[in-house]
Amino acid sequence: MSTWANLGLQDSASPLMEQLIFFHDHALLILVMITVLVGYLMFMLFFNSYINRFLLHGQLIEMIWTILPAIILLFIALPSLRLLYLLDEINEPSVTLKSIGHQWYWSYEYSDFNNIEFDSYMIPTNELTNDGFRLLDVDNRVILPMNSQIRILVTAADVIHSWTIPALGVKVDGTPGRLNQTNFFINRPGLFYGQCSEICGANHSFMPIVIESVPVNYFIKWISNNMNS
Repeated sequence: MSTWANLGLQDSASPLMEQLIFFHDHALLILVMITVLVGYLMFMLFFNSYINRFLLHGQLIEMIWTILPAIILLFIALPSLRLLYLLDEINEPSVTLKSIGHQWYWSYEYSDFNNIEFDSYMIPTNELTNDGFRLLDVDNRVILPMNSQIRILVTAADVIHSWTIPALGVKVDGTPGRLNQTNFFINRPGLFYGQCSEICGANHSFMPIVIESVPVNYFIKWISNNMNS
């Protein structure tokens, strides 16, 4: 999760987020190079005294500043398209999780297992423990296995919501009457926090998401305990 004075992206917890961070750095480097070049040219333009009364056209420079930006755009567009297809690919999921957005809480269903479904509400500030995070912790976390392909199906019961976990590089809109899906792969254990990122009403800020990533054997124990109860 983000902490104070964290100006960059969060540490990734999935291969897709790693690729997103690489693309961000790649695009930012190109932007910095363009900004420095244009800034230098503008600075020199203001402070030089070169004059050419007979300069009517410059076909060579026109060709250069038409072709060069097109090539630079290709260097941004091709990695971006590759990443779009990677984000959209579903790779034989081990677990399917269904998330339903409500005003203003999330419901979860483990579609592969019978009778495992629950609501997840934000813990009010006056009920938080000392190690809890205000406006981020929930009463029922989503438990998922690490090193496994996870498919998530997202929909909504009332208005448009958006299920977003920055550390995993996941953002899926939940639209009433529509089922959206994406996949992710958690490569380390931990707690990963997110929030609804679609303005969905008065309490939009108060429907956080918490994923607890655990080893597969702990996940199987959790599933069997919940199926027996």
